[in-house]
Amino acid sequence: MEIRQEIKRRAADIEARIAPFLPQEKGFQQTVLDAMEYSVFAGGKRLRPMLMEASYQMFDGTNPAIDDFMAAIEMIHTYSLIHDDLPAMDNDEYRRGKKTTHAVYGEAMAILAGDALLNYAFETVAAALTRNEGDWRIVRAFSVLAQKAGIYGMIGGQVVDVESEKTGQTIDRNRLDFIYRLKTGALIEASLMIGAILAGADEVSVARMQEAGAKLGLAFQIQDDLLNLVGTKEAANKDFRTDITEGKRTLVAVHALSDERHHDEVEAILSSGTDDPAQLARAVEIFQETDSIDYAHTYALDLTAKAKAAIENVELDPHARELFLSMADFFVERLN
Repeated sequence: MEIRQEIKRRAADIEARIAPFLPQEKGFQQTVLDAMEYSVFAGGKRLRPMLMEASYQMFDGTNPAIDDFMAAIEMIHTYSLIHDDLPAMDNDEYRRGKKTTHAVYGEAMAILAGDALLNYAFETVAAALTRNEGDWRIVRAFSVLAQKAGIYGMIGGQVVDVESEKTGQTIDRNRLDFIYRLKTGALIEASLMIGAILAGADEVSVARMQEAGAKLGLAFQIQDDLLNLVGTKEAANKDFRTDITEGKRTLVAVHALSDERHHDEVEAILSSGTDDPAQLARAVEIFQETDSIDYAHTYALDLTAKAKAAIENVELDPHARELFLSMADFFVERLN
């Protein structure tokens, strides 16, 4: 099996399965419904629902509520991106080469579209609970989804990220790991945990999936940071190297700033807000000279290995396990 093609096939399948969960009716609020649909289908890897389904399959799941939760977690992820792109946060006009939601529908409607997706995600899983009254697996999965999306999960990580950027706080490795673990890792943890929970896995196995998700979440965020700097496909997009322009203290940047020879120059570029291609290229050159890119990539690979080790002794469907391990490697190793 060629993993790239299998992931592409699964992403298309997931899109087709989550589409019916979005509101279909027409009404006076049509603009926000259009903004919701635009945002959900503006591209993306469908990583979170894909990992949820992979976890579910590893435990031989047969619970029909899996589709509801796959749709819900993609709605929550999409709402977080809408809000992340807003002028009050990252102020991004493009994401994945396409106009962001606020650039198309305006800032107020983007806020409402994000709010609507978050709320509708929980309407979706509440409907699954109503259809399957008394199913403890859905109740437990509901709880995990709420916690990992909230102040002890994704939102908590976003709070620290925003405060660090807006107040100029120094970001050390501990703070950076906290941001990555919650802002990105929390929904990855939720994906693997919910898949296992809905399949009826025991608590020890769910804990192992949570551990794997925590490691993979860090690895995936680091890899996304690298793709923003050196990804061959991303280079064609208007949001290429925007992490430098926005002055983000990614793991790569933090590592480079620790090198006294280049600290002042890196700090000056990151603080300037420049989008000059020559300055962006110079920053990447420094990242390479300080081995910061190699350091980050090696760390991501190490995290992936630890994630795979976390589930090594869990009894899983062998075919589904192999697919999951291949997916984990692919998402961390890709640079094109």
